This record gives sequence, structure tokens and C-alpha cells, in this order.
Amino acid sequence: MAERKTILIFDSGLGGLTVYRELVAARPDANFLYVADDAAFPYGRLAEPALIARVAGLMDELIAAHRPDLVVIACNTASTIVLAELRRKFAVPFVGTVPAIKPACAGSVTKRVSVLGTEATVQREYTRALIRDYAQDCEVTLVGSTKLAGYAEAELDGAPVGDAEIGAEIAPCFRADGKRTDTIVLACTHYPLLLHRLRQVAPWPVNFIDPAPAIARRVVDLLGPVTLLGSTGTTTALFTSGQPRHAVLGRFGIHTDEPSLTR
Repeated sequence: MAERKTILIFDSGLGGLTVYRELVAARPDANFLYVADDAAFPYGRLAEPALIARVAGLMDELIAAHRPDLVVIACNTASTIVLAELRRKFAVPFVGTVPAIKPACAGSVTKRVSVLGTEATVQREYTRALIRDYAQDCEVTLVGSTKLAGYAEAELDGAPVGDAEIGAEIAPCFRADGKRTDTIVLACTHYPLLLHRLRQVAPWPVNFIDPAPAIARRVVDLLGPVTLLGSTGTTTALFTSGQPRHAVLGRFGIHTDEPSLTR
């Protein structure tokens, strides 16, 4: 009989829910554990050694307690800083979240691409190496936002900021130097939560690239397709703040009374 897989999704907050909804569509038969390290949100404020130690320590506890078959680090900042250490320390396979620069540049018509991420993500050498390797003949603009992830969390909580605030964060993405930017890589899993707002305030239409579908495809590559046909797994959510946001989780179809992981 086929064994039900367990997939652990880890993020600094609720941005990983954009990845969860793609994963649960691809592998509805799996059991999911969604972990939000919201006590440390946003990760960009932590020094690299502190972030590595924190995430590795949490992962040690989570893997020991829940024995996942695969872990998704649904956070660009954590992926670019911590993923190598996690793969060195643990035997379980990890899927990270990295800026989708290769497909963005391959699909751009105007050859003007922007990468919109947190400051920590756009400053990483990893991100710049992706540009060197895959930009081809595209001109790539790196835009680091300090506020957009917080705006996404506020949106989920029913306290959206105004169009002007969001527009100010994304304005540097839009170049018009004879050719207009036509593709923007959303290099933070929080940002697709604002996708409808981003499209509204954009000065012209662009292709916003959400990394979640590619992550789901990679998970299926590693774990295989659905094995328990017609069967639906469970989802549990843990919050390091000790304050699970049940109303938000419910909108993603997650209903859990699991106690939080306080840290």
C-alpha cells in the first residue's frame, strides 16, 4: 500500500501560503506541516549568523518531531542564506526558493527585467550569480523593498495599505529607457499575496513571475505524483509567536488546533 508523504513548509510568516496552495493542489494526498517563524519576522533584520543558527535550530526540532519526507524553505531570504547549511546538516531533501531569473529573462520580449525582493535577497551574491549566469542579453534591475512583505501580512489581516504606499515600493522596478520593463520576478513568497494590488498600481502591464508553481513542480519531481488517489491529507500549522492566525489560515483551507511552537 502506498505511504502518505509528509511535506514541511517553512517561512518567516504567511508568504509561504502562496507556495502551500500550489503544493496542496499538486499533492492533495500528502500531509502538510506549515511552520511560520513569525516571532522573528522579518528575517531581513537578522544578521546572517543569527539567522543560520535560528533556522537550523528550529529545523532540528521540527525534523525530529515530525519526520517529514521533504522540506520546502518557502522564503527567499532563508533559502539564499541558510539552505546550504540545512542540506549539510540534515539528510531530508530540501527545496529552496530562489529568484526565477532564468525563466524571466528567457521569456522577456523587451529584455528589461526587474527582480523585486527583500533587501537581504537582492544583496546576496547568490542572486547576482543567477543574473551573471542567466540574464543573457537582458538588463536586470535589482529592487530591494523593506516594506512590501509587511504590507502583504497587513493585507491578509484586513488592514491594507493604500495604493500610493505599494506603488512607491514597486516604482523602481519600472524602467523606460527606450524599452519598457516587461517582466518582474517576485523574489519573496509574500509578494504574490499582493498580486492583484501590484497589477492595479503598475504604471503599465508587466508579467509578474510567482515562484510557487515551479516549487510545486520540483516537489513532484522529488516525491513523485499523487500516490493515494482520491485521498486527502491533513494540514497542521505552527507559529513561533504562539499566536496562530486562524482567520487567515481558514481562507487557505487550513483549520488546525495544533499548539504553536514557541521560540
